[in-house]
Amino acid sequence: MPVAALLPQRPTFLGDFRMEGETFLWLIRHAAVDGVAGTIHATDAPADLGDRAQLEALRRYLPQDAVSYASPARRTVETARALGLEPELVDELSEQDFGDWTGRRHDDLAATGGDAYAQFWSDPARARPPGGESFEDQVARVRPGLSRIGAGSATLVVHSGTIRAALCIALDLTPEAALRFVIDPLSLTRIDRLSTGWRVVSVNQRIA
Repeated sequence: MPVAALLPQRPTFLGDFRMEGETFLWLIRHAAVDGVAGTIHATDAPADLGDRAQLEALRRYLPQDAVSYASPARRTVETARALGLEPELVDELSEQDFGDWTGRRHDDLAATGGDAYAQFWSDPARARPPGGESFEDQVARVRPGLSRIGAGSATLVVHSGTIRAALCIALDLTPEAALRFVIDPLSLTRIDRLSTGWRVVSVNQRIA
C-alpha cells in the first residue's frame, strides 16, 4: 500500500506541532520531460505540461504562504511556473549529474557503454558515471541545500533523485535504501524539519 494511503489527505497544523524555527517542506517532482523516453536528460530538457488538470489540482493544494525554490533545470522551472510559482533557484537541489552519459539513452549505453555502464548498476548508490557524480554525492550536496531553507512552509520543485536524497537525510537511510523510493512526475512528498528532528508526512502522493 502506498505510504500516502496511510496518511490524511491533507496534513493540518493546529499549533500542536508548529513551532518557531520549524520548516515544512512540500517537495514536488517536475512534470514528465517532453523528450525521448529512457534518455538521461540534460538540464535544458523541457517539461511536458499537458496534464493541466493535475497541475491545477496540485496548485490548489499547495500552501499559499510558502516560499518557493527549484533546481535550475528548465523542466523544474517550467513546472514551477505552471503551478503559479516564481522560485528561487538552488544549485544544490539539482538532479544527479550523469556526466558523459547525459543526453544518451539507457538502451544505447547498455549496448555500447562497456564495463563502466554495467559496473555502475552493480552499485548505483556509490558508483560514478564518467565525469559525473554518484547518488551518495548527490545526498551530500542536497544536505546543505536543505539547510538553506528557513522556517515556515516551502515548496521545492525538484527531481526524483533530489527527493530521494531528502528522504535519505530525513530518515537517516543508507543511499542504497533511499533509491528504493518511487517518485512519480507531479507527485508530492511532504517532510518536516521539526525542533525534535525530521518527520515524514507523505511520499509520492498524487493529488486529485
